Amino acid sequence: MKKNIDRFIDKMPSLPTTVTRVLEICDDKTTSPADLNKVISMDPVLMGRVMQLINSAYYGRPNKITSLVRAIILLGLNTVKNLALSTAVLGSLSGNESNDVLNMDGFWEHSLCAAVISRMIAAKIKIDPKYFEEFFIAGLLHDIGKIPFTSCLPQEYLAAIATSDRNRESLNKTEMKLFCFDHQEIGGDVAAHWKIEGGIRDAIVHHHLTSEYSGKHRKLVLAVAAADYMSLYLERGFAGNRYPEEPSDENYRELGISFNEIEGFSEQIRNEIEKARVFLKHS
Repeated sequence: MKKNIDRFIDKMPSLPTTVTRVLEICDDKTTSPADLNKVISMDPVLMGRVMQLINSAYYGRPNKITSLVRAIILLGLNTVKNLALSTAVLGSLSGNESNDVLNMDGFWEHSLCAAVISRMIAAKIKIDPKYFEEFFIAGLLHDIGKIPFTSCLPQEYLAAIATSDRNRESLNKTEMKLFCFDHQEIGGDVAAHWKIEGGIRDAIVHHHLTSEYSGKHRKLVLAVAAADYMSLYLERGFAGNRYPEEPSDENYRELGISFNEIEGFSEQIRNEIEKARVFLKHS
């Protein structure tokens, strides 16, 4: 079974050259907005996405921004990097939206909700604002392993969802029992294929296994785990997991926020999801 999924991932398109270059430039501490401008201006789609984002309701700026360099300065290198990454990933996955197992509108609704909550948690626990968008993108992509899983093993995955429901256990536990691997592992394989590293990859691989993760991105991983649970608790979208395990009290304490505080974001979450839909567009 795993070999079929591995072949599927191997055949997935690589990240576009422009996006790879953007990631490299943004990881260079000597980078300037002018450096990024040179690369992005060569990619009309990505340039359009940057301009669309800076002028979207997500940022709510009173005056329209028309300069790409100005947009890069206002958004910040990390936001541009994560926008490029999310645009490329969603573009690569767009061909799988006919998935018969997961309703993809529901799947991305859940993912977007987790992204919004992750970002809110980052702000609440006073993470450096330049990392807010990394929390957002980690939340958005945390379940990407389910897409090749369901594409390659649709009937088997439907059975896994049914078994999870019948046994009232979390879907990832059922996956491990039935397949000996889960969507976190598959998501890690997808991340490796796209050369996604750091906190985003760690959140994809460990959002159900926070007790096994002690890396430097632990706050991000804990935030995504909490955001994933809250998205399911609030029933925003559907990702196949009707009986998720709630993060432990210890995890909430370590993160520096309580379940009740996150639940208190409910109205704000609804508003932010509508504004953040710009991140689900890939062209």
